[in-house]
Amino acid sequence: MTAGRLLPWTGEGGRPCYLLGDGSGRVSRLADDIESIQLGMADGLLGHAAELLADRRVTESELHYLASRLSESLRDVKRVADSRGARLEQRES
Repeated sequence: MTAGRLLPWTGEGGRPCYLLGDGSGRVSRLADDIESIQLGMADGLLGHAAELLADRRVTESELHYLASRLSESLRDVKRVADSRGARLEQRES
């Protein structure tokens, strides 16, 4: 039995969503697109973080906002990594 693909979004109450299938359907392509967007946003956020942290005049509220966005982004990137890692393990089995 094939395990479901962990999708890059959550369901009600933050519960994980999974997709069963061969990875060629519309929802799989949507998940691929969203993962790509999430990874691109993380890359952009890292660049913004470097610039903001280099500025010694940054305020506490700016740092708090940055930390919040970085936390959200890290959660997204971890979900992508977990999903892709699980799919690699399935292929190796």
